[in-house]
Amino acid sequence: MVKDKSLGSRIFDIVNTTILILVALAAILPFVYVLAVSFTSPHQVAQGGLILFPKEWSLAAYRYIFSTSTLIRSLFVTIYVTVLGTLINLVLTSVMAYPLSRKRLRGRQSVMLMVLFTMLFSGGMIPTYFIVKYMGLTNTLWSLMFPTAISAFNLIVLKNFFQNIPEELEDSAKIDGSSDPGVFFRIVLPLSGPAMATFALFYSVEHWNTFFSAVIYINDNTKWPLQVYLREIVILAQSRIGDASFDESQIQPLTIRMAVVVFATVPILCVYPFLQKHFTKGVMLGSVKG
Repeated sequence: MVKDKSLGSRIFDIVNTTILILVALAAILPFVYVLAVSFTSPHQVAQGGLILFPKEWSLAAYRYIFSTSTLIRSLFVTIYVTVLGTLINLVLTSVMAYPLSRKRLRGRQSVMLMVLFTMLFSGGMIPTYFIVKYMGLTNTLWSLMFPTAISAFNLIVLKNFFQNIPEELEDSAKIDGSSDPGVFFRIVLPLSGPAMATFALFYSVEHWNTFFSAVIYINDNTKWPLQVYLREIVILAQSRIGDASFDESQIQPLTIRMAVVVFATVPILCVYPFLQKHFTKGVMLGSVKG
């Protein structure tokens, strides 16, 4: 038999539930507002006020941002950078984290100190720009991937995750004749699914939202990623950036901004459900042991 909760416990549950509901609403309502305004008619938006559900539906803002083929091109650029950049991140981070997780590696403490140093200090924007320029990466999509190929934080967490894998598994594989690369690809990586999925999400979100690097390194607007082009749409919403035949009197700058936010956010949100089951497990396993 479960004993009835005391009055104090019931009051605590009520207060705790109320606070959690308020926090959840504070997080959800802005998304609801953005989504609702993007589908609201210009007439209702012009009246002002808080809009959580459109009374008059309209797709004018979405027709406007899709009125030029440049948007689709920038979308494919972002998808390309996100997929290839995430793959580069995972490969380089894992092949560096695995040796550093093995105690038999000589000098690993010195390497880890250098990695930690980069978390506290960096060369700065101008030296980084000159390095990218002298490597011939300016005005190329590689400039959005190579400078951020390895995250020091993700590297440390992944190293800690690899340390939790028993070395006896590796010893058994080597007795069977497997080499170090064979152990890594056949044993370590298959056991690291949650961690790799977690960091794939971290890296892909970072690449999807890339903006500042593209503004600095890329001058060719045909290579702009999605975030940069959407910024131009927001800034130049009154300058007929879209189709010349589009009737701009039928739209509001606010609805354009909200439609841009939705368009930039929804695709990457669709990826999260496929990785969510690995997310918490991957981070926690890599954070337990230092």
